[in-house]
Order: sequence, then structure tokens, then C-alpha cells
Amino acid sequence: MSDTAAYASKPEDSLGRLYGTGPSPTRSEFQRDRDRIIHSTAFRRLQHKTQVFLQHGGKHFRNRLTHTLEVSQMARSMARALRLNEDLAEAVALSHDLGHTPFGHAGERALHTAMQPYGGFDHNIQAMRVVTRLENRYAEHDGLNLTWETLEGILKHNGPLTNLDGTPYGKYAHEGLPAGIDDIPAAADLRLSSHASLEAQTAAIADDVAYNAHDIDDALRANLIVIDDLIGVPLAGPIVREVLDRYPNVAPKRQAHEVQRRLITRSIEDVIATTQANLVTARVQSAEDVRIAGRTLVTFSPATAEAERGLKTFLFERVYRHEAVMVPVRQSETVVTDLFARYMATRDLPGRWGAVTEAATSDRALARVVADFIAGMTDPYALDEYARLFDARPEFL
Repeated sequence: MSDTAAYASKPEDSLGRLYGTGPSPTRSEFQRDRDRIIHSTAFRRLQHKTQVFLQHGGKHFRNRLTHTLEVSQMARSMARALRLNEDLAEAVALSHDLGHTPFGHAGERALHTAMQPYGGFDHNIQAMRVVTRLENRYAEHDGLNLTWETLEGILKHNGPLTNLDGTPYGKYAHEGLPAGIDDIPAAADLRLSSHASLEAQTAAIADDVAYNAHDIDDALRANLIVIDDLIGVPLAGPIVREVLDRYPNVAPKRQAHEVQRRLITRSIEDVIATTQANLVTARVQSAEDVRIAGRTLVTFSPATAEAERGLKTFLFERVYRHEAVMVPVRQSETVVTDLFARYMATRDLPGRWGAVTEAATSDRALARVVADFIAGMTDPYALDEYARLFDARPEFL
């Protein structure tokens, strides 16, 4: 992309892949990454993994795949406006949730709890396992053999994992570094203490924008809230009042869509303007300058960031902890917990996974295999396995 800025990632400057490949006459290295991700088995599985709402009921709630596609679209839009490499931003956005379990964050919590004696479970590390080890379609190697820059983006799109001295950074300062961090094959050191590229940072903030907008839309669709409940809510409230004043007599679903699209547009415009100012202040001139800047550069403005936290608080209290959501959440946590315990006790995993478990020579190695298997499940497959092993099937989907 000849019109990209000096601080954008350049495919011709990539640190490369673990396994060498010949050049493509039609695609850049980051375009090849994007295509490999889209054609992966793990990507297709996202269509049957929960985002927030377990009881779909034909209401077209988001799943992990539709969420991922929305994040990808927003990441590309922001990358274009900031003159970044759109293909790298898209590749990171498309792969950022490949490590998520069935049943959304409920499944992740349950698996993390079950894995506590063995180092815990982290969906970003699991995404790295998926793209470097678990995808096994290629004749010459395991994994998708992605470029260093895409791997860096998957691992660090939410920020560094360590300080310069190697001590855990951010949320990991409290939790410790996740298990498996030292077992990620890449073409070069992934530099855990540096920030990721602007393209990866763009994918990360697109994730936040998408969550805010579509969780409001899905909550309205599920009748957990009504649009008037949002009038006093930070970030969304001013937009709701504006829409209700201008369109008081249109159908509620049209009002809801108007709120959603305006929330997305204004959030993205805020990120673009704030990031442009951040880049000037930080005097960033290259992709390497971004990595050593010492702070995230793709951000909301301070006012929007504060309002966004207020919106998340509202969603947590009124949507994510609503009893209609929590009943299936508790059931799904039980499914994951019971599956893990049964597999650990019996090694009764189907297909090729049975042979993999037989090769595990310690409880820790066995637990990681079991976690890989469960994390890769779709919601329906997890329920099928539960029915096979326990002769029971929770009816919440």
C-alpha cells in the first residue's frame, strides 16, 4: 500500500514466517495471513460459538463470527483513515477471538478455573496455540505459519505482557503470566515488553467499539432493556436523546438501529482524531517508534474513555448480570467444568484426540490437551459431548 504513513507496518519489511514460503505474485504477506485465517477451521467454528446471549431464539443475536466480522470492518475503516496497513489490521481483527471457548466468557471462566492447578487458561495464548500448533491442514508444518507481525498482534493487541525487566505488566501483574507464553513458535522474539503495531492497536479498540454497540442492540432485541433505559447512560445517552427527539414516532427497532450506527460512527471518529493527535505528540516516525513509545497510541479521547467505562458499567449491571442471561451462563459453566473433569479422569476424548491424550505423560500435559479440545468446541458440539458422557442435555440453546 504505497499511500500508507511512515509509521504503518510494511509487508516488505516483515520479520517473516517460521517456515519460509515463496513470494506471491498477487498478494502481500499480510494479505496471505488474512486469507489463511479466513480459510482455517477455527475461524469457521466461530459461527457456532456464543458472543453474549446463549438463548438465541431466532432473534439474530451476534455470535463470535458476526462479532469478528464487525470488528474487522471497523478496524479496516480506522486503519484506512490513519493510513495504516489495512490488511494487517484485518488479519489481527479476524484472528483475535480464535482462542475463545464455547459459551462465551462463561465458558472461558469455567475453563480458567478448571485449569488453575495447571497454569490457567488465557484466550489470547490459546489463539496463539491455534494459529501456531493446533491448525493442522498444511503438508509441511503445523499451524498457519503467519508472519511475525500478525502473531505479535494476536498476542499483544491489548498491550505488552511484561515490563522491560521481564516482570508481568498490566492485568498480568496481578494474575502472573499465562501458561504457555514461553512455548509460542515464531520467526523472531515476540518482544513481550513492547507495544504491538498501530494496526494491532486498531483491531483492539475496534473490539471495544463493536462490543458497546452490538451489546446494546442485542440487549434491546432480547427485551432486557428498553431504549428509554439508555437516556441517562454515559456515551449512549446523548445519542439516544438526539434520536428520540428527531424520530419520536418511528418504530423502536429503527430508533435502536439509529442509536447503534451513530454510536459506532462517533466512537470511531473520536478514536481517529485522538490517535492522530497522539501520533504527533509522540513524534512517531516508524513502526518501531510505535513499539517503543511506552504507551498505547490508538485510544479514545479522555472524555470518551470515561464515558465508555460508564456504559460498560451499565451493560454489566443491566445486561450481563441479568437473570435471563445468568441462568444459561451457570448451566454452560457446569457443562465446561464437568467435561473437563470427565476427560481428565477417563481420557475419553473422541477421534484423534484420544491418541493425543495417550501421549500425555503428566497431569499438566493432559490438562493442556483437554483444554485445547474443549476450547476448540462449538456450543452445539460441547452439548453433544455432554450428552454422550452424562446422558443429559441442558436445554438453554
